[in-house]
Amino acid sequence: MNIKKRLILSNTITIVIPLVVTITAAFLFIFVSSKVSSNNISYEDFKKFTFIKTELSDARSAIWKQNSADIEDPQFQQYLYQKLLNINGELIILKNNTVIFASKDINKIDIEKCLIEARTKSQKKSVEIDAVPYMVEVTSLRLKDESLGSVILLAPTFKYSGILEKFIIFIFVVFLIAFISVNIFMSYLLSKRIIKPISLLKTAVADISKGDLNLEVVEAGDQEIKDLCADFEKMRIQLKDSIHLKKKYDDNRTMLVSSISHDLKTPITSIKGYVKGILDGVANTPEKTERYLKTVYSKAEQMDVMINDLLLYSKLDLSQLPFNFEKTDIVDYFNYCINESALELEKSNIKICLKNDLKESRYIKIDRERLRRVILNIIDNSRKYMGKKQGEIIIMLRETRSSIIIEIKDNGSGIDKSDVNKIFDRFYRADAARSEANGSGLGLAIAKQIIEGHKGTIWAVSHESQGISILISFGKIPQV
Repeated sequence: MNIKKRLILSNTITIVIPLVVTITAAFLFIFVSSKVSSNNISYEDFKKFTFIKTELSDARSAIWKQNSADIEDPQFQQYLYQKLLNINGELIILKNNTVIFASKDINKIDIEKCLIEARTKSQKKSVEIDAVPYMVEVTSLRLKDESLGSVILLAPTFKYSGILEKFIIFIFVVFLIAFISVNIFMSYLLSKRIIKPISLLKTAVADISKGDLNLEVVEAGDQEIKDLCADFEKMRIQLKDSIHLKKKYDDNRTMLVSSISHDLKTPITSIKGYVKGILDGVANTPEKTERYLKTVYSKAEQMDVMINDLLLYSKLDLSQLPFNFEKTDIVDYFNYCINESALELEKSNIKICLKNDLKESRYIKIDRERLRRVILNIIDNSRKYMGKKQGEIIIMLRETRSSIIIEIKDNGSGIDKSDVNKIFDRFYRADAARSEANGSGLGLAIAKQIIEGHKGTIWAVSHESQGISILISFGKIPQV
């Protein structure tokens, strides 16, 4: 239930239940009164009593609304008398205890009885004049000459007027008690459904503000409160994930700095050693000096490659490197890549060929330059770690219903199957021999970032000592 409906329901119940209770109590009062006291109160009796009380109240209000001077005006006196005639009432006006108007002959003793009765705290306030019971209302006021005046309003009572007056007081008290009780109860229920969930939410938000993101925000209360709690829970989870991600990035950054520092230390140490050899005169022939300087230059180039790879990886990792996607014929593209690599591979006794099993589609959207780096990087890795007199690299193209699969397979020394999932990690080298190879250790990590930037997937399959396959999957696009 939402808050609007609950408030409407609560307000309705707050009015309806006291009314029902009051009506029930009224019927019970009449029933008990008729059975116990034999007071057969009818609707006409109640109507008559209400009419008398209303006319007395109207007359009293008319007196309060007039100026003090008007009380002595005969026309106003007649006006009041005419109002009381509707209920067979009487009017007496006193000035300094002297009667200046009386609709009925009344002696001083009865007047005094009226004044005394009016001063009592009794609710009934009735007097008997000439054996006729009257309800009495007295209004005191100060006249224009500063003398004290009193207006006595008399209305005849009847058999059930006393019990009806008690009845009115009774139902008023019952309604008041029922209204207050229901109001308190509904306020309690409302607070339980609204204030309590908000208090729980407040506690959770306070914990979040202190950095404690482990306390779950419970969805409780009405729909709006639940929606609010759900939004805060989403915020908590996102904050927790972002902090976890930040920690992961910080750890990765620390590892990155540590790894690159370790990998840079080796060529720097070599450069320092060869330069010191030149300075100390160890390179005492032109040939030896030239060999030392070439080694220093080679190590500097190696460092340059490592730094460039690190910058590229950082840009890819932060999604700061834009991709220029083009619709490309994948067969023509790989023929180009093979032609570019073939001559260099021949020097290492490695043959490379393309095997095309594509039938339906041969088009994908790629960044030609970025993917070229990936392919050449994989081919270069195969060359570095071939370990065979006669090497072979086969690029196979095949398809599924929705994807084009590229497999680059070599017949090199391979890699343990337990390590195959680690080769795309930064700075990972499978064994000590590979750790001595030139390179940044970021080649396959960069390849993975570029392929994922293409919304593709890259993975490896080890054939143990028979080589390794690197597979890449791209989504197809319709052939035009």
